Amino acid sequence: MKTIGIYEARTKFAELVDEVARGTTVTITRRGKAVAVLSAPPRRDERKLRQVVKEMLEWRDKHGPTLGKDVTLRELIEEGRRF
Repeated sequence: MKTIGIYEARTKFAELVDEVARGTTVTITRRGKAVAVLSAPPRRDERKLRQVVKEMLEWRDKHGPTLGKDVTLRELIEEGRRF
């Protein structure tokens, strides 16, 4: 973890962003007290994302793409083509 004063952080912001992209966490201080932490965003869990997509596709295959009791997405598309 790196600590840097707020004035220096403002003047070297682009460099700090590059460091953070490489994995460094930067604490920004004002008069010696921490006021902010600059860090990379959390990574998405690809397994979780894949599982959600799989579940959505399973639900769609089971229930079909409908928009009400007797209206399907295909019917709405065909209806829109008539006009």
